[in-house]
Amino acid sequence: MLIKTKQLNLHEDWTVVLLGFLIIGISLFVFLPEVPVFKWSDGSDLLTEVFAAGNLQVLLIQFIYLLVIGTMAAFLIGKSVKNFLLGFPIVYLLTVLALIIAGNTFIKGLNLEAVIFSLIIGLAIGNFFKLPEWFRSALSTEVFVKIGLVLLGTSVIFSDILKAGSLGLIQALVVVLSVWYFAFWLCKKLKVDDELTMMISSAVSICGVSAAIATSGAIKGDSKKLSYVISMVLVTAIPMMIFMPIIAKYFNFPEEVTGAWLGGSIDTSGAVVASGTLVGETALKISTIVKFSQNVLLGLAAFAISVYWTYTHNKSEEAMASKPTLSVIWERFPKFVLGFIFASLVFSFLLTSETRDTVKDSLKNIQGIWFALAFTSIGLETNFKDLFSNNSKKPLYAFLIAQFFNVVITLIIAFLLFGK
Repeated sequence: MLIKTKQLNLHEDWTVVLLGFLIIGISLFVFLPEVPVFKWSDGSDLLTEVFAAGNLQVLLIQFIYLLVIGTMAAFLIGKSVKNFLLGFPIVYLLTVLALIIAGNTFIKGLNLEAVIFSLIIGLAIGNFFKLPEWFRSALSTEVFVKIGLVLLGTSVIFSDILKAGSLGLIQALVVVLSVWYFAFWLCKKLKVDDELTMMISSAVSICGVSAAIATSGAIKGDSKKLSYVISMVLVTAIPMMIFMPIIAKYFNFPEEVTGAWLGGSIDTSGAVVASGTLVGETALKISTIVKFSQNVLLGLAAFAISVYWTYTHNKSEEAMASKPTLSVIWERFPKFVLGFIFASLVFSFLLTSETRDTVKDSLKNIQGIWFALAFTSIGLETNFKDLFSNNSKKPLYAFLIAQFFNVVITLIIAFLLFGK
């Protein structure tokens, strides 16, 4: 039975900004949640580390913490609080299962992120079991994603990039602009739909999963299309992570060039670190700087994409009669993007490095679990057929061609900027 309760009706984007900064404020001034242990290599580790009494207590506290925040979100945006309270524990347990799977050392070595297991588990259950309507209505995919994105802003620190020098920023700017435009042009040529075009362009050019999620939020994109793009990002990152260092060593690329190439081409931060480590300390440092530099551009890109999408895809009578006004753009603009940018500015310029170091691991953990919760929810509400049986392979072709262009152009720019 669908249980309905009328609550407040605050705009969803303002709700996630409010709750995102509530989490940040709690972390800075009240309570810093511990980071649970998910790392294990065998059954013994699983029992003594992951399922240790102390770690289970940390998970319980985290569950209560997330439940309270999620309940506040349901109340503020006018969803059924009772349905959320009944459904969230199931979503949380499934998400923890995904995090435990991803915590295995072998899985970590493959650089498979928790979100892909969250999606797979959700898809398996959602497609083989008939879920009650009240449970489906309780899933808060957009809220989970957007809270995670506001918190993502806390890890985009401008001062870290500026201290590292200007070359990383120059490369990031040139690569992001050139690759984004090429991917956008290619998708248009292949007649890929507009939502997938924006997600693919951002994912290839900026920073993979986070960029795809931010772009989807900015354009109010279809979660099924987002899952499709993220699946492509995560699958292609694995061979790139393995073979690009091998190619660099075979052709004796300088470590600085290799690092810049890896950081500018590989779409996930974890894969960048793993591949940089395979090459050497210098390559690891440069690759991380370049990847961070691209991450800094995420907020600006999301802002620009939001304005463009609002301006070109407003189908209201007012927009059809004339160009959208500033008030119309503001009305449709995704406010969580401002939360992301403001969080980045606060952590970049208003907090000391010591304070950031104290809270960064905890906030990164909370951000990660919001994303994982979102992908568990996406899986639960998605049909396999919708996700994988896309009659057109054009989005896949566009992604792979754009990724190849990314690899080539980034190598050229890396040699120009970092070659001695």
